[in-house]
Amino acid sequence: MTPDWDVEEAGINGFPALRQVVCGGWLVRISGGPRRTANSATPLPGAPAGPEAPIEACEALYRRHRRPAIFRIPSFLDPGIDRRLAARGYTAEGHSCVLRGPVAAVAAAADPAGVRLAGRPDRAWLAAMARLQNQTAAQHAVYRRIVAAVMLPAAFAALDGEAGIAALAYGVIHRGHLCYESVVTDPGQRRRGHARRVLAALAAWAGAYGASRACLQVEADNAPARALYDAVGMSAEAHRYFYRREPVTR
Repeated sequence: MTPDWDVEEAGINGFPALRQVVCGGWLVRISGGPRRTANSATPLPGAPAGPEAPIEACEALYRRHRRPAIFRIPSFLDPGIDRRLAARGYTAEGHSCVLRGPVAAVAAAADPAGVRLAGRPDRAWLAAMARLQNQTAAQHAVYRRIVAAVMLPAAFAALDGEAGIAALAYGVIHRGHLCYESVVTDPGQRRRGHARRVLAALAAWAGAYGASRACLQVEADNAPARALYDAVGMSAEAHRYFYRREPVTR
């Protein structure tokens, strides 16, 4: 499988780490909070994945910051590193897909009327995200800092429903790609097309900005989310990935 590094870069930049360092061709990310995306080592183009992979060096960095070592393993990567991590007792988790599709198709999938877009998240948007993602105060503090660290063109979308904010998401543009992040719907207001309208509004914004392709990351077994993205034209898989987490006893 040929890696699509533009999609990989869009994902990295769409949810940036608060601290990061390049270690032997791998990007070691540390942010705190529960989300693995911003707390794992991910390969850069040309990263060694066999015996030369810098596992011990990455482990030392995470140990220094009192975080578990987590490696993100894309499906296009040499399987040698996965075998090495498994042999060291690392457990597999978070199997996910990277989906993509045409921005124009997503924009045409729903009427975006009523969706509010802003270049920065306001307090109401952040408070609704904290509520809908069930963030603790500590988790919300990390999330707020991460979205504030986004350096690329971004839009933050919100749609009101019958009982307050019904759906949220944001999008970031990188090299012609719209990368969706934090797509969430109020559980009590699902199956009413709210998420489709939010996705469409962000796609229309991105299209006007010159983006032609959309991408996002979703857990492989999240059937409702996969059905939503398929319905708006994002059914093609760029690749898959999962995480390897070091054992607690290490």
